[in-house]
Amino acid sequence: MNKIDINFSKVPSPAYVVDERLIIKNLEILKNVMDRTRCRILLAQKAFSMFSLYPLIGQYLSGTAASSLFEARLGYEEMKGKEVHIYSPAYREEEFDEIMNFCDHIIFNSFSQWNKYKDKIKNSEKKIECGLRINPEYSEIKTEIYNPCAKGSRLGITLKNFKEDELDGIDGLHFHTMCEQNSDVLERTIKIVDEKFGKYLKKMKWINLGGGHHITRPDYDIETLIKVIISLKEKYDLEVYLEPGEAIALNAGYLVTRVLDIINNEIDIAILDTSAACHMPDVIEMPYRPNIIGAGKPGEYPYTYRLGGVTCLAGDIIGDYSFKKPLKIGDILVFTDMAIYTMVKNNTFNGINLPSIVNYNDKDGIKIIRQFGYEDFKSRLS
Repeated sequence: MNKIDINFSKVPSPAYVVDERLIIKNLEILKNVMDRTRCRILLAQKAFSMFSLYPLIGQYLSGTAASSLFEARLGYEEMKGKEVHIYSPAYREEEFDEIMNFCDHIIFNSFSQWNKYKDKIKNSEKKIECGLRINPEYSEIKTEIYNPCAKGSRLGITLKNFKEDELDGIDGLHFHTMCEQNSDVLERTIKIVDEKFGKYLKKMKWINLGGGHHITRPDYDIETLIKVIISLKEKYDLEVYLEPGEAIALNAGYLVTRVLDIINNEIDIAILDTSAACHMPDVIEMPYRPNIIGAGKPGEYPYTYRLGGVTCLAGDIIGDYSFKKPLKIGDILVFTDMAIYTMVKNNTFNGINLPSIVNYNDKDGIKIIRQFGYEDFKSRLS
């Protein structure tokens, strides 16, 4: 458990607080994997896009992975000189020239998309490597909404639909089948990928193992990951890419909030100045119950409360928690592991303002990177 020495009372509320020291700790773990295997690791921006830290991240990682034109541009502009990879289920024709300007690796979801754009890429003055996303039809993800190998999935090419005679110009294969999982899952998945697509890998320059690798989690088996990567490189003489998002900022951020009111409706309810719907939507979408520093499960400590958000959505409920002392209006609560899938997914439903973005390091202490206001809300509307 990391020692928490940030004075959260000095932080505006609500606010995302990212501890740069913990980001560096995660990056050092990832860099060690890169050094030991000679693989390349990319930041998947869909999980963490705090671009003020991109220069730091670029000191450790190989570049960024994007899912859209805007993410590609952000990686290109803010992590200068590093690789920019992109994958999308389909590309908008009017955006594709810009995508080519920003990206050096473009991954296609189908042969029809590849055939639509391959001549444009081949005729470009810029060297762009191209890949195809495959669907090995194997995944151990339990939550269906996050399972890219579910029946009828739109993501990736199945073996049945793979066209060996249309691979001219394809440099690599990509798959993404994991979510918050350990390396034993990757090891089992690679066996399926090898069985189904191994003969095509012999023709490739690289393979991208996608994201979902919880490499910086305390119980993660790094040695198995290293064994898998080295085995792939030796068997197929390939460059190996990974593009985790969560692993870069896992357990490195907080959401600071304050109690606005306390009411009772058969249970004590605390209304906070944050919102599950607006500021941490995965709490509802996943769903999951985030941890709070100093709080326990319902009934674990003497005082149990249901924590609710400040929107008018009836289901804007964060969860039930217990505390050692009664909550009071104005109390500060700090949610943990709030760097990932928060800033990138938040919204201004109900006109609720976005949390401030705060960085913390030993040199600068608490540094407010960005605060939001009415114009940020209004500018999204018309």
